[in-house]
Amino acid sequence: MAEKKPIKKKAPASAKSGTKAVAKPKAAGGSGVTVNAGAFASAAGSLLKLGALVPSPGSRPKRQRIGRGHGSGMVKTGGEGGKGQTVRSGGGKGPAFEGGQTPWERRLPHRRGYSQKARDIGHFRSRLAVVNLHQLAQWDASVEITPESLKEKGILKSLLDGVKILGDGKAGKTLPAGLRFRDVAFSGSAREALAAAGAAIEEGT
Repeated sequence: MAEKKPIKKKAPASAKSGTKAVAKPKAAGGSGVTVNAGAFASAAGSLLKLGALVPSPGSRPKRQRIGRGHGSGMVKTGGEGGKGQTVRSGGGKGPAFEGGQTPWERRLPHRRGYSQKARDIGHFRSRLAVVNLHQLAQWDASVEITPESLKEKGILKSLLDGVKILGDGKAGKTLPAGLRFRDVAFSGSAREALAAAGAAIEEGT
């Protein structure tokens, strides 16, 4: 009966060359090495045990241990986060939250008859362009005084929310007779001065 030749197996490239190996006795009449279960031959011909293999340094980092003191930073919730309000999308306190005290918008005097005109000028008040009477001393009486004509003559740069005539005059400057006004407002002193000069003032202005 012919004698069977022993089987040789090559070790994988990832196996360490410094790992201890257990050599098996040669079989009678052959030059190979007998391989048992749980061991394999290295490239140099020595045997390695699977239980002696270890991972490469750094390939398996040490796990994070939680609940090991405040210095570790992994205490209380242990990286799991909070529950309830803190875990909800959009939860938490708003930018106007004042720690539980009555917030700013509820402390305002919102009572009946309260006017918003006392607050922001840009949103609640009306800004009027102002014209003094002495600026109309050289005005042509045949031209009607309107916000558009005042801007066209260069007396006003911007009409804003309206035009108001004030009664400020200068010595030596008199108003021409027969001035006509439309779509402008008047102060009390301006209305008296214009009435004395014979100006035509529309009712409601």
